[in-house]
Amino acid sequence: MTAPPLHGALESALYAENLAAAARFYHGILGLPVLAQVEGRHVFFRSGAGVLLLFNPAETLQPPRNPALPVPAHGARGPGHHCFTVAAADLDAWRNHLQAEGVEIEADFSWPNGARSIYVRDPAGNSIEFADPALWS
Repeated sequence: MTAPPLHGALESALYAENLAAAARFYHGILGLPVLAQVEGRHVFFRSGAGVLLLFNPAETLQPPRNPALPVPAHGARGPGHHCFTVAAADLDAWRNHLQAEGVEIEADFSWPNGARSIYVRDPAGNSIEFADPALWS
């Protein structure tokens, strides 16, 4: 049997114990709009057509408290990875913006196919990449 088609990623999740510091990074520095927030549990951000979910890992291991929203317990420990799509022409501006905000550039390089990626760490230690979409062409 052939699987029905998938249409892309709607959301992805990262984990951070200090949600306030992470929110300052994603909203304050990266400019992502906040969609929803529950103090101490999560902050959700709009990212293009998708959503970046940022959870406190200790809280998402708890069983659901609202029977109307029976989302299973889930979560991860340790740093994850998220890659933002950035037009190739905007990568230098992103590098300059991040540096002006005091964000250390961990790596900035071109892949064998010519696409470029810039890597930084968020306050929780997650690896955050800004990449030309040609990376996966």
